[in-house]
Amino acid sequence: MPTQPATGAPVPPPTGGSRNRTALVAVIAAAAVVLASGVTGFLVLGGHQHDGPDPKPTNTASASQSSANPREPGTRAATIKGWKVVMNPTQGIAFDVPPQWEIQSAGWVTYVSKDGDPDDKPLIAIRNVAMLQTKWCSSDENRDGALEDTPLAQVGTRGNNGYRSIHEIAGSDPETWVYGAYAQPDRTKVKTGTVEAFTTNSGIKGSLGTAWSVGVKKSKKCVTDGKAWIFAFKNAAGDLVSWSFFGARNVSGEVPDTTIRKIAATVRLHKAPSDS
Repeated sequence: MPTQPATGAPVPPPTGGSRNRTALVAVIAAAAVVLASGVTGFLVLGGHQHDGPDPKPTNTASASQSSANPREPGTRAATIKGWKVVMNPTQGIAFDVPPQWEIQSAGWVTYVSKDGDPDDKPLIAIRNVAMLQTKWCSSDENRDGALEDTPLAQVGTRGNNGYRSIHEIAGSDPETWVYGAYAQPDRTKVKTGTVEAFTTNSGIKGSLGTAWSVGVKKSKKCVTDGKAWIFAFKNAAGDLVSWSFFGARNVSGEVPDTTIRKIAATVRLHKAPSDS
């Protein structure tokens, strides 16, 4: 889970559905940093209609729930005093993070892939990312003399067209994040919570899902158990979208569940989705 892109190593484009492929192929300096956990971060050029590959694509994008399409005119200002605003103009989403979080550049993408996959095919991705404690843990697993930094937690947003419902997103995406970032290769370490109805402070109605890992073997310095929270909803264009959190679990400084809910509650629509 790097905090800066590195130069030199080319990044293969994902091989998933063509609908989302363009979101991850225009890489600045064709560079990425990959940790043993399978979490990758890099910069992309331009904006895209979708924000990452769908782990479970389907043939329909209908939703079983919908938002009341609330909008707040002052979304460039945080709704919580002292917090920072993170915006995704591609999907027309804004949310706030506490002041300690570091907002990455607009073109930053974080994704997880299966360990050992020669194509580095993303399982799931977010963009418009904010990180907490970008150098929470540093290690040199490949022993090349360069430390790789692992953040304590990350949040971001993504498009989810290709799913059948927001309930499906909230049930599926947390498990994918926890497996990809923390539990590989043992899926039995991943536990999931009950998907619940959730309404943000601005009135967006959607589904909130959680997952976490239990008993991950600490085989390397920065390996920990982890957790993920996903709030899935529909944006102003009626597209399926989501806000995502994933971070280390059962560690000093773990982000409390109350804080995660507080961040999720700031999610709002700031304008119609943009193609640029």
